[in-house]
Amino acid sequence: MTESSEQQSQPDPREEKFTVDTDLLTEDQLLGLVEEYCTRYHGLNDAENPFAERNLVMAAVRRGDLVVWFDPVENTAGLGVPA
Repeated sequence: MTESSEQQSQPDPREEKFTVDTDLLTEDQLLGLVEEYCTRYHGLNDAENPFAERNLVMAAVRRGDLVVWFDPVENTAGLGVPA
């Protein structure tokens, strides 16, 4: 190993985003994430009712097409595509 490779810090695995099993969340928590997802991705597009797709987004979460990500650095959670 060279000196420069020894000095490069490795990412801390405790700071990496991870998925959260939706069974560990309450229905209210999950609904809040779904509503946040709807307003973030549809509310800014001049959609008349960004919550119109709430049931479709919830169904995508139940199927696993969308997962809950938690970012321990930012202490935030959100929905996104699985890795």
